[in-house]
Amino acid sequence: MPEGHLVHRYADEQHEALAGRVVRATSPQGRFDAGPYDGRVVEGVEALGKHLLYRLEGAPPIHVHLGMQGLFLRYDDPAAPPRKGTRLRLATGEAAFDLIAPARCEPMDERALAALRAATGPDPLRGDIDRTEAVRRLLAAHVPVGAAVLDQGVWSGVGNAWRAELLFLTGLDPGARDIGAEAAGRLWDAAVRYLALGRDAGQVVSDPDAPDERWVYKRERCRRCGTAVRTWTLASRTAYACPADQHLNAL
Repeated sequence: MPEGHLVHRYADEQHEALAGRVVRATSPQGRFDAGPYDGRVVEGVEALGKHLLYRLEGAPPIHVHLGMQGLFLRYDDPAAPPRKGTRLRLATGEAAFDLIAPARCEPMDERALAALRAATGPDPLRGDIDRTEAVRRLLAAHVPVGAAVLDQGVWSGVGNAWRAELLFLTGLDPGARDIGAEAAGRLWDAAVRYLALGRDAGQVVSDPDAPDERWVYKRERCRRCGTAVRTWTLASRTAYACPADQHLNAL
């Protein structure tokens, strides 16, 4: 599933290419009613955790969640034929964006949009987030920190790869509980910093000096110290931790 850094990257790219322009909206697959959006001006494309929101003048917002299989393809030639299975195509005279195999692609009225915002936790890549609120939500979860950060109602946009790497960077075992405000703040600060690097690079970046490497995620041994990486299931996903560098108690 695309994590928050990629969703923000999609939003930034599409906002730059589409905002303020009239778009041709079609559903080559036929599973989305694009008629109300065709010929409308795009007002903005926004990322909210793992959700994408499109606003077009005079039409309900479009809500997209990519799920496990969803992806976007960009064509610099808007006349290029869409790939089979394209749910939604938004095209201008300069480019076309095809949405393929999303979990959700639907109109959303303002009431439903407000409910989505209320249910979505602080997003490390949004500049309108209160750090104090992000720390409060994490501490209020009262579950292992590795479960809390995957809960999109606690923090949004963090998936399993980021969970593994951010907890390693802050020296916390995924199973740690009651980590305290100082450690929670360090974890939030790391999320803000590294997800931004990931957004800009288009991949998970947990070491700016070796952007293609990971510390513990899907590794047999810790890249820092060589200790065998411990794996187990936490919050229905495989957790990764270095027993030497990560601790059940906050540092």
